Amino acid sequence: MQNLPKKVRSKKLSTRVDLTAMVSVSFLLIIFFMVTIELAKPKVLEYGMYRDCDDCGEYFGSRHIDENRILTILLDENDEIVTYSGLINFPIETPKKVNYNKNGIRKELIRKSQIVLEYSKNLGKPKNGLIVIIKPTQKSNYGNLVNILDEMKILNIQNYSILNEFTSEEEKLLASR
Repeated sequence: MQNLPKKVRSKKLSTRVDLTAMVSVSFLLIIFFMVTIELAKPKVLEYGMYRDCDDCGEYFGSRHIDENRILTILLDENDEIVTYSGLINFPIETPKKVNYNKNGIRKELIRKSQIVLEYSKNLGKPKNGLIVIIKPTQKSNYGNLVNILDEMKILNIQNYSILNEFTSEEEKLLASR
């Protein structure tokens, strides 16, 4: 017999596909879309009004707020801040100019908050804290208002309000600076 060449059979390849890389890509896409959806949500600062608070009072109403608890912050152009305690006609502390760093407005808010808490304890109402009235001028920028609101959140000051109405005395005060 003759040596006939053997037929060469081709190797059968595996019909299974390795999906490991596909699973990894799928998870990365899922994570990517979850993060982008979370970042796309609008960020809103909650502005709450106290309706059932007996000790809060009203700024423009028939009830009287203890002016010893009020700190007014006037935001002016060129990143300037003017603060005063009490009412502008009869200030408890004279108006002063402070800046946005931690030794400026933050230090002033901490100092005033401690004074008000001590004052409230002496009156027998230890939960009554500082009331901050923020008044941005037309010349102040939006970033300054956001910085002040950040300070309210950092220092956990619960009672604050943003007003855009200025008294004539406040306008004169800002014009003189």
